[in-house]
Amino acid sequence: MMAAGAEQRVQREEMENGTEEDEGHNLWSSILSEVSTRSSSKLPSGKNILVFGEDGSGKTTLMSKLQGAEHNKKGRGLEYLYLSIHDEDRDDLTRCNVWILDGDLYHKGLLKFAVSAETLWDSLAMFVLDMSRPWTMMESLQKWTSVLREHVDKLRVPPEDLREMEQRIVKAFQEYSEPEDVIPSSPQRRVPPPGGDEESVLLPLGDNVLTHNLGIPVIIVCTKCDAVTVLEKDHDYKEEHFDFIQSHIRRFCLQYGAALVYTSVKEEKNLDLLYKYTVHKLYDFQFTTPALVVEKDAVFIPAGWDNEKKIAILHENFTTVRPEDPFEDFIMKPPVRKLVHDKEINAEDEQVFLMKQQSLLAKQPATPTRGTESPARTASGSPRPTGRTGPTNVASVSPMTAVKKPDPNMKGAAANEGVLANFFNSLLSKKTGAPGSPGTAGATVQGSAKKTEAGFD
Repeated sequence: MMAAGAEQRVQREEMENGTEEDEGHNLWSSILSEVSTRSSSKLPSGKNILVFGEDGSGKTTLMSKLQGAEHNKKGRGLEYLYLSIHDEDRDDLTRCNVWILDGDLYHKGLLKFAVSAETLWDSLAMFVLDMSRPWTMMESLQKWTSVLREHVDKLRVPPEDLREMEQRIVKAFQEYSEPEDVIPSSPQRRVPPPGGDEESVLLPLGDNVLTHNLGIPVIIVCTKCDAVTVLEKDHDYKEEHFDFIQSHIRRFCLQYGAALVYTSVKEEKNLDLLYKYTVHKLYDFQFTTPALVVEKDAVFIPAGWDNEKKIAILHENFTTVRPEDPFEDFIMKPPVRKLVHDKEINAEDEQVFLMKQQSLLAKQPATPTRGTESPARTASGSPRPTGRTGPTNVASVSPMTAVKKPDPNMKGAAANEGVLANFFNSLLSKKTGAPGSPGTAGATVQGSAKKTEAGFD
């Protein structure tokens, strides 16, 4: 009996020790599992946003605003910024690279420094349009999407990887569903329901949907949407114009499987929405904002929501244009207005001006008038005794008789001096012909002398 009891006690002790060892092993397993789960759920690093658009479209200003910075310093070639991404649920922080390509096609080769074949999978393309210049929108989209397609082709991504990337975009487009009316306290990581992939029914794509699949998410952003009122006032834009613009852009978005966001940095419109949607597409955060199509300057259409039937609703308001009309035939660039008062006028140099005036005066021949010569004739014919000859004529001669007439062929300052000389000498001549003039005085003196001689005789 005692031996049996001892044996049972030993077995019980061994069982207790084994239980403690199992519990310890399970504890370590749970700790390792939790660490492994946390490491796998951390925000990935190395995500990229590639920004394209024309010069002056507001690319740098927009991304600086999303970054939370106030500076608007614009660089050249290829600019670099980053967005700080914070997962509040797991208290995790990472950076998202932002590469802004210059609006000059000369710099498109710099894309090789922004994205490679290895990082293309973790990239998102953003095409920025300028609503203040709507006539440039479609041309800009065609140009920059071609630049990105050309760069992707140069990367020589393995065909199986590229097909997988394209299929990912198709699946995300087909699986889109209206977000639930839930307002989370913080951005949460979306966890797909178990078995959701097998149970969901994917609808086939339309004829014009994802015909230009780039393999990465695409967002088309219309900036400066506060310019809508300016277009209405200065360029006489109507509702039909804005519906026509939106119709063309939305059909373009269908071809690339892109989302569409209207923003305004000036009025801070849809900036937070753009940030959350970008984070949602890159990091799979939960996103709860539905499509917005009521306000013409605050449109938001997520990828997968739109189709041809929804776009056709805009066509119901068309009266002077058809949906299939070329974009540039209805949204035309306004003529350039040349303002005269804005032209700067430079004053001419003083010496140059005076030389021109002198040359003009030199070209004009001097034409002395008859009035200038008449006083001289009057002076030369001043009263004198009839029949007198000899010295009397000398005393009565006017000084003007010694002055030559100005030559009509004289030019420049010489001609002007001749005219002035005639004028002043004519004044002297008038004084000569008056009583008490030198000519008259000479005659009187001679007469007095003769009378004296007669008295002595």
